[in-house]
Amino acid sequence: MRPAILDPLFAPLNTLSGIGPKAGDLYARLFGRESIDDCRVIDLVFHAPHSLIDRRHQPGIARAPQGSIVTITGRVDRHQPAPPRTSQPYRVFLHDDTGELALTFFRVKGNWLEKALPVNDTVTVSGKVDWFNGRPSMVHPDYMVRAAEAENLPLVEPVYPLTAGLSARILRKSIEAALPRLPDFPEWIDEALMLKQGFASARDCFLALHEPRDEMDIDSQAPSRRRLAYDEFLAGQLSLSLVRQRLRKVAGIPVHATGRLSGPVLDGLPFSLTQSQTTAIADVLKDMAGEERMLRLLQGDVGSGKTAVALMTMLAAVEAGGQAVLMAPTEILARQHFATLSRMAAPAGVTIDVLTGRTKGREREAILERIASGETRIVIGTHALFQDTVMYSNLLLAVVDEQHRFGVHQRLRLTAKGISPHMLVMTATPIPRTLVLAAFGDMDVSKLTEKPAGRKPIQTVTVPTERTGDIVERLHGALAEGKKAYWICPLVEESESSDLMSADERYQTLKSRLGDRVGLVHGRMNGAEKDAVMLAFKAGDIRLLVATTVVEVGVDVPDATIMVIEHAERFGLAQLHQLRGRVGRGEEASTCILLYKGPLSENGRARLSILRETEDGFLIAEEDLKLRGEGELLGTRQSGTPGFRIASLEAHADLLEIARKDAAYIIERDPELTSERGTALRTLLYLYRRDEAIRFLRAG
Repeated sequence: MRPAILDPLFAPLNTLSGIGPKAGDLYARLFGRESIDDCRVIDLVFHAPHSLIDRRHQPGIARAPQGSIVTITGRVDRHQPAPPRTSQPYRVFLHDDTGELALTFFRVKGNWLEKALPVNDTVTVSGKVDWFNGRPSMVHPDYMVRAAEAENLPLVEPVYPLTAGLSARILRKSIEAALPRLPDFPEWIDEALMLKQGFASARDCFLALHEPRDEMDIDSQAPSRRRLAYDEFLAGQLSLSLVRQRLRKVAGIPVHATGRLSGPVLDGLPFSLTQSQTTAIADVLKDMAGEERMLRLLQGDVGSGKTAVALMTMLAAVEAGGQAVLMAPTEILARQHFATLSRMAAPAGVTIDVLTGRTKGREREAILERIASGETRIVIGTHALFQDTVMYSNLLLAVVDEQHRFGVHQRLRLTAKGISPHMLVMTATPIPRTLVLAAFGDMDVSKLTEKPAGRKPIQTVTVPTERTGDIVERLHGALAEGKKAYWICPLVEESESSDLMSADERYQTLKSRLGDRVGLVHGRMNGAEKDAVMLAFKAGDIRLLVATTVVEVGVDVPDATIMVIEHAERFGLAQLHQLRGRVGRGEEASTCILLYKGPLSENGRARLSILRETEDGFLIAEEDLKLRGEGELLGTRQSGTPGFRIASLEAHADLLEIARKDAAYIIERDPELTSERGTALRTLLYLYRRDEAIRFLRAG
């Protein structure tokens, strides 16, 4: 169903000349795909340059500045081959009116240099000039051509992101082969906006993207980039609007909370709900009581009490005679939710089961039977909850925890299966408003902004790695007093390519100093092993838990009061905030120690400084967006939420607002995209691979 006009762009990448198996593997790695079979010509078109090399500076040899890229035209004087069996370079000398330049080459084989640079020929070379002892040298020039062919030398050259083994020249050649496949796209932007923003056609903007003339053309505010950013936002916002429209078409079953179950549970809680929890529950219950399906995002900072909101929501579904599911991203988190919710819901006498990929045999069969019969009212688990073998009696509500780990694709898949429960999605990663609009624009949003009463601030300190021994000694004393601590490492095992201390290595050194009170947990352990270690830590048999970021989300050990994060400079701000949130969950004062290896970059120093100054997750998320960009903020490159190709949430937030309003206007007036502009917009959706939205349209 893809418009034929796009076929040349969606042809396999290896249909371009020069892309064989070896280059194919490199391109697959560059674009984050399994193999070359998953790569398309369009991937090259969207692969934007991040800077440029300006070769227009031609000062003459004697006036070439140290370390700068210049273009030199001169006559070849002589060759000075490297002496046999030495590591000395091969040099070719040329001169112009101002002086002499040595072209320097290492590991030269054969006589290709003699052919490329014949003595007495006038040649043009371009590259970086280095001065040593008053003599200029150019090591491995980027370009060498006969002076008569100098007009073919690219004087302004875009610089692209690369991967190891893929040369800039090969990538550029492939992009040059891809660009002629760009068609004259039908125009999907409103004429008034085109004039107001000064937008050129999409085809011209793609060409300008890859043919910059100066630094202004590389800038995020270049007219060509702004046009393509708007297109990308519009495709995303249209997709979300179509999803929402489709979800709204499937009538929700009104759920009216009676308080019959939630009342006893609330009375039995050892704490009072905060005002924002109360407001969030009211918002959710109002949505569920309506004729349309609820689709709501619940944002709550670390420790703000999302679990209690989720439970009250699920109990409302049970009070209405239905079932509820809670889907977590990991086995550890699913089983922890099961333990917590079973305890909290005990006064209501509700049957709760947990179902994960690890649930096997008779136990699994028994749980599936209870779910199908309706005996089980609340089911907690991982992706296993929505496998074909799981049949529900009357599913009224789905709660998705850590929404960013699933992304919009899972929301679509859930609906495509014909399951149409109300949906509450939650995240403990505070998300900046612009990213909420981009990734979750199809949802209403509730925020939990307070922490439960009694929670004390976490003291955060930064310590250089040279003082690691001091930290270990302080831990020795703290463990002797009965305290519990985490020690987070960025790697599982030692790597030759990295000098970071691995979790396994750190575990061994700490165990030798602190004894059997030290445990280890990481993502490569199987579920049973991880659970056993976590239970021992909760029970107090283990007092110091060495871990990777497997503990980042949701792990709840209220009496843990010390968090050490090794190589904190290697983590993102949001991730550091998540890790810090594993302590400070009880009534005791807690400490977070950020161990860093200096010297810190300016960015690294800014990150650690923000962590010291605030515990406000929403403020931290905004700062993280500024420092790192949306692509890394939520791990979105792998998660199904947008890691934009051209658009930038920081640079193009104004265009996102325009695209959101335009998408709403378009869908309101042309919900099936059948008008002339609607047909053009379908082309846009296919171009930006919003295929799920197209399938929704086709399904009607």
